[in-house]
Amino acid sequence: MSRETDTVAVPIAVLTVAMVCFQAGAALAKGLFPAVGAAGTAALRLALASLMLLAVWRPWRMRLAAREMRVIVIYGLALGCMNFFFYLSLRTIPLGIAVALEFTGPLALAMASSRRAVDFAWVAMAALGLLALLPLGLGTRPLDVTGAGCALAAGLCWALYIWFGRKAGAAHGARTTALGMVVGAIVIVPIGVAQCGAQLFAPAILPTALGVALLSSALPYSLEILAMPRLPTRTVGVLMSLNPALGALSGLCFLGERLSWSQWAAIASIMAASAGSAATSKDAAPQSLPD
Repeated sequence: MSRETDTVAVPIAVLTVAMVCFQAGAALAKGLFPAVGAAGTAALRLALASLMLLAVWRPWRMRLAAREMRVIVIYGLALGCMNFFFYLSLRTIPLGIAVALEFTGPLALAMASSRRAVDFAWVAMAALGLLALLPLGLGTRPLDVTGAGCALAAGLCWALYIWFGRKAGAAHGARTTALGMVVGAIVIVPIGVAQCGAQLFAPAILPTALGVALLSSALPYSLEILAMPRLPTRTVGVLMSLNPALGALSGLCFLGERLSWSQWAAIASIMAASAGSAATSKDAAPQSLPD
């Protein structure tokens, strides 16, 4: 094995571990729904993850201009709403399908400025997968309309998260993630408290909530920061396209969520469109990891 291969293999493994952590964290989060609901779970994740990231990155050392602060606030709002809508979608649709529907947000962002024929082919492939998943009566197992809508809303927030995250992180890097997480927590935690009350602070759920925050945010974001600068953009994009499959496998292994063959095919279509778009892209920036 060459030195170049060794150099690339390690960050690929690190990014893969980060993606597995995300999906395992999502499956663990769904286990909290009976106790505190989707809103309460999102509130716990954001609150605890923000504390972890504040301790690691210490963003209070940053000097921010007013314009930079505005961008970070929008970035944090997108981050908080992305988590909130994604967890709302998990109430009624399988994890793998929720991830696939959410993934259409950054995929649309990546292809928005494309005008080449091959890019329209990726758009068509993603659209076919999306149509097969949406509750339009075309499949044998139609999805819950509200759940599908929430997953698509999470995808829109993910696209905004990427767009403003690039601007927010340009000057201050990973420290902006900690500030964004705090902004998201400020917005979502009151919703969780309003819906759950004192149950949100029950000691019995704290270990699981800490696991969700660690697996879904603190650990993968830290791994992402280590891996992405060491990988070509196309490699990152192709690897990220594995997320829907990892979500489906996580749902199957941890939650017992079985998908039909048509749903697996639809997920594969969206994954292929994402991987193809990344592989043929000329200058796309790496996507950040989801929710």
